[in-house]
Amino acid sequence: MTITKQRINANLIRVRLIRVSLVLLAAIVVGVPFGTAEDPTSSAASDTYKPKTKAELRRILLPMQYQVTQQDGTEPAFRNAYWNNKEDGSYFCVVCELPLFSSKTKFESGTGWPSFYAPIKDTSVGTKRDWKMLYPRTEVHCERCNAHLGHVFNDGPAPTGLRYCMNSASLTFKSSDESNNKSSDKPNDEPAKSQSAATADPKTLELQ
Repeated sequence: MTITKQRINANLIRVRLIRVSLVLLAAIVVGVPFGTAEDPTSSAASDTYKPKTKAELRRILLPMQYQVTQQDGTEPAFRNAYWNNKEDGSYFCVVCELPLFSSKTKFESGTGWPSFYAPIKDTSVGTKRDWKMLYPRTEVHCERCNAHLGHVFNDGPAPTGLRYCMNSASLTFKSSDESNNKSSDKPNDEPAKSQSAATADPKTLELQ
């Protein structure tokens, strides 16, 4: 009788272990984190930005802006809005208005595209490996809306040694005075093309 009870208990333990193992396996497969909870004060949780649809972006953006940010395009060198801009101010994502770069880190790279040695915050931009040129490059995109910005290279000046080679079409620029009068963290629902057109010839931005 005692042996039978021991066998029953052992089988119950095995069943429970199998169930626990299956639950753990399912959680790993779907990517459920253990022992963590979303911090309501984190940037991801508190960010109220709502992504626009492709149709909305086609309506709001100029053709070159859409081609660059949504189709990983590249604008012509030396024929874009900000490659030679020397004003003090900040550069924002043309899609979601996230602050990306400051004129304080902009430098003349001689490439014909606006270049920076660092973003405003490390969390402002994301990167991924890009093989479109048959050799590896590091693609740079807006961390909030995933808009393509350009690429980053290891041939920049001190202190970072990096060169963030960006497309003007993926950016809007606000002078220091303008930025001080407007919250830089609040997305703007106004058409992004009107902001770029204020500082650049629309024909330049529409170059294919």
